[in-house]
Amino acid sequence: MADSRINTTQPHTARIWNYWLGGKDNYPVDQAAGDQIRTLHPGIGEYARADRLFLGRAVSHLVTECGIRQFLDIGTGLPTADNTHEVAQRLAPEARVVYVDNDPLVLTHARALLTSTPEGKTDYLDEDLRNVEAVLEHAAKTLDFDQPVGLILLGVVIFIEDDSEAYGIVRRLLDALPAGSHLVLSHTITSPAMPDVDAAVAFWNENGTPKLTQRTPERVEEFFEGLELLDPGVLSCNRWRPEAEAEAEADAAFGLEDVAMFGGVGLKR
Repeated sequence: MADSRINTTQPHTARIWNYWLGGKDNYPVDQAAGDQIRTLHPGIGEYARADRLFLGRAVSHLVTECGIRQFLDIGTGLPTADNTHEVAQRLAPEARVVYVDNDPLVLTHARALLTSTPEGKTDYLDEDLRNVEAVLEHAAKTLDFDQPVGLILLGVVIFIEDDSEAYGIVRRLLDALPAGSHLVLSHTITSPAMPDVDAAVAFWNENGTPKLTQRTPERVEEFFEGLELLDPGVLSCNRWRPEAEAEAEADAAFGLEDVAMFGGVGLKR
């Protein structure tokens, strides 16, 4: 039975993201909006790719260099290649991952996120980021909050317009995690150097759902207040530790310098 929350007549950000990544879980209305956004800002379609590579680099770093073995990934998005559990369990088969999203289309594909190594475990929660207590209560059934957790918030707090609410949600999540935990966060920025990004976001907010909120790089860095920012700090996602030379060459092939999706990783002491 189809989920009544799925609206195929209005473009949706998760499906456009999927379209830009070359996926098939999108509709003509999403493809048309995605193409229009690319007309306004030709590089924006590659932000999805930059954000995905950032996820892989960050999770790999947390597993191999920081010993993290459990992840809480909120704002999961549609499954694609190298999901969090795939990256983590490839390096540490015992890793545990809880995914959280409130998009009904993501829910219909959640079985792709529930695969796991025999040693590890994955779970999926259909819940809103704003319902922090419900998220934590459910996640505690799979994750041990007495041990460090990698909290992943990629491109999700952009849907919280009110600043105090957005920062408060991140703080409440971090307060529930022990020392040694890490925050991995990315966010669409606004910058005088990228006026076409503002135009693309304005088009989206007039035509699509859910609405997006941009913040300056400085405001994005405020999400890491009280944490120890890992080098190189908060910056364009494609510049966060591009370890593989092939990735740097691929970014150059796209003609990208900075992308308007900034991210960083912070350690809770």
